[in-house]
Amino acid sequence: MTDETPENHVPHALGPAAAAGPVEPALPRWVTAVSVGSIWVVAVVLGILIGVLSRPAGYASWLSLALAVCALLGFVAQLATQQKDGFVNRLAATLTGSFVILGVIGGILALVSGVA
Repeated sequence: MTDETPENHVPHALGPAAAAGPVEPALPRWVTAVSVGSIWVVAVVLGILIGVLSRPAGYASWLSLALAVCALLGFVAQLATQQKDGFVNRLAATLTGSFVILGVIGGILALVSGVA
């Protein structure tokens, strides 16, 4: 056995990417919707709980904590799909949606409490 490369090396017909192995099938739309939408539902539930259980002076700190929880759960949900293609887009949609939801809830809570 020698460490020499064969002299008649022929490249793969479809290129180096095809030689790496089979392509993983894309995630079905419903899996993407569930993995993103479930975190949005968590953001809504946390926002409602903050509005019901927290004092108006603590809304901002609790909402920021809720956003951190949504970010961590977003990573977990997207890693649970075990699909690397589209990971950044799915995570961005998850975090952006959570940010908007909690921002709207924060605005509503500020208007209702009169702190604005």
